[in-house]
Amino acid sequence: MGRQYFWKKRLSTQYFYKFMNNVEPQIKDIYSKFRTPKGWMIHIIDLIQIAIPILGCCFVIDLPFYLNWGILKEQYYGMMIALIFPMVFILIPLNSKSHNSSIPWYDFVFSFLSIFVGVYIAIFYEKMSLRFGDVSIERIIIGTLAIALTLEACRRTINLFIALFGLFFILFPHLSLFFPKLFSGISIPFSQQINYLLLDTNAMLSMMFGIVVTYILGFIIFGNLMINGGGGDFITDFSMSVLGGFRGGPGKIAVVASSLFGTISGVAISNVVTTGVVTIPLMKKIGYKPHIAGAIEAVASTGGIIMPPVMGVTAFIMAEMIGVPYFKIAIAAIIPAILFYAAIFFQVDMEAGKTGLKGLPRDKLPKISKALNKIYLFIIPFVILIIGLFILYWAPDKSALTAVIPIIILGFFISNETRLRFDWIIKGLKDATRALILISPLGVLAGIIVGTVSYTGLGFLLSLNIINLAGGNLFILLLITAIACLILGMGMPPIPAYVLLAVLVAPAMVQLGVDILAAHLFIVYFSSISMITPPVCGAAYAGAVLAGADPMKTGWTATRLGIIAYIVPFLFVLFPGLLLKGSFLEIFLTFVSALFGCFIFAASLSGYLFNELNLIKRIIFAFSGFGLLIPIQKQLLEIGLITNFGCGILAIILLVIEWQKKSKLRRQNERI
Repeated sequence: MGRQYFWKKRLSTQYFYKFMNNVEPQIKDIYSKFRTPKGWMIHIIDLIQIAIPILGCCFVIDLPFYLNWGILKEQYYGMMIALIFPMVFILIPLNSKSHNSSIPWYDFVFSFLSIFVGVYIAIFYEKMSLRFGDVSIERIIIGTLAIALTLEACRRTINLFIALFGLFFILFPHLSLFFPKLFSGISIPFSQQINYLLLDTNAMLSMMFGIVVTYILGFIIFGNLMINGGGGDFITDFSMSVLGGFRGGPGKIAVVASSLFGTISGVAISNVVTTGVVTIPLMKKIGYKPHIAGAIEAVASTGGIIMPPVMGVTAFIMAEMIGVPYFKIAIAAIIPAILFYAAIFFQVDMEAGKTGLKGLPRDKLPKISKALNKIYLFIIPFVILIIGLFILYWAPDKSALTAVIPIIILGFFISNETRLRFDWIIKGLKDATRALILISPLGVLAGIIVGTVSYTGLGFLLSLNIINLAGGNLFILLLITAIACLILGMGMPPIPAYVLLAVLVAPAMVQLGVDILAAHLFIVYFSSISMITPPVCGAAYAGAVLAGADPMKTGWTATRLGIIAYIVPFLFVLFPGLLLKGSFLEIFLTFVSALFGCFIFAASLSGYLFNELNLIKRIIFAFSGFGLLIPIQKQLLEIGLITNFGCGILAIILLVIEWQKKSKLRRQNERI
């Protein structure tokens, strides 16, 4: 996302530039997996990194159609495999001990095999698909190579766990006889399995990989060019000028800036190290404890994945899987996302009040007038994106690429010599390719797993057994699903975790009567918050490294800050009003009550309102806040009204008591 260019440019004009030298080595340790080849290879690599997003754009805008070139989407996927997979093996070493500047011979072999497989698919897919049932030795070789390369690419880009997880599903048809009868699927010959995974449009070349090289590609280009083109400057300057002077200002800057970055990037750890290099040192500077500073950044960055309108492109995948228009998903997700960030914002403010933290000095902050002078760099592309998605109902990838046009035009109006040399565009394209390198192998592997699950009938068996395990009880089923999401999310990023669980678990929820949109959003939430849930909490760990804090302490603090994300999914499954389903009055009352509940709940969690709260008061506040979160729905109108009214009155009484206590203490201090 253009991190080094953007932040060094920003920090060079601010007094906190000195923090960069201390933080940058830590960022490289947790984020950068890429080699830095030297010599003639670097020029070839640069050309390929620029060519990949340009080729993707040509396909997204249907250029082959206008040129009368008959290209199937699967052939395009083959071309992208032939370009992206070699870059994985060239740029990402075999392990941490491998040389960082030279490329060993075996990585050239992996790259050549990737090109061979991708080109073979691109050239011969149409011919092979017409004779789907003819299993040949060539197909077995190509399919086996493709699977092996995908597993190794996933191991390098993510971790060993995801590779072993994929291998388990690939071997399942041949090991199913050894499993209990409840989980024994169809045993099929290896040759037929490879043929199916290679050619079927629900397997290796499925929409899973297709979404990566169309929808996600469009938004990766959009996000990287916006950051490199000056939009990132506006986000940070505006957040700092508006919020930096208030108590706990840097924490509030992190919440706002990270939510905006996160909704575009969709990668929590990347977002932490992008915005955290500024926000975490600033939070520590004004007095936030290191583990709290790291946790605030981690939670705010993770929440971008559930924040409309973009939702880290997860919503686009969901739209394809459940057949619901994207704009309906984004609209339905608004209230839960607002509640999530409101709870974080309230806790950040209360933490600052509890420890007496002040804001940043006004003379050290950018002036709001100066920040607003750059608003067009962010608002014009974003407005065009929203118009394309919600008014014109264009495909997400076309909407994103249309919004890129004003970014490129406006970027040249900034007085900076790099604009005239196209450096910022080239860097944006290269950063986009590196983001694709990290996620593309997962797209292929997700398709392989989904294809195997469908072919063997494992998906149906899992749904049936999960329902039996829950005893037909919806709450128990939701609890099992949440635990499964958190466990699976520990080993992989939220997007592939969501895809797999949507195939394996969501059907069971729907069979018990859960609305399909609510079921999938439930999985999205718990797949995402696994990034801040101990013991394996990737985003919290990244924040802890930048803050110099204990990872587990940071993780548990992040869990506390993001507690609403653990509660709200259960509520919107049981009460659809939180997803904007119901009458206007029901939705309005539900939202107002829940927002007040977040405030009261935040006081309980932070142990502070106007004064510090003792344990008994915190318990009462927690009880009141939880009651206010219960939606008011027609089918349970009496329960909703009673809990909201009763808990609301209790909360107001507590607020008045605490306010009077604060006023009394203030008068006493004035007398002294």
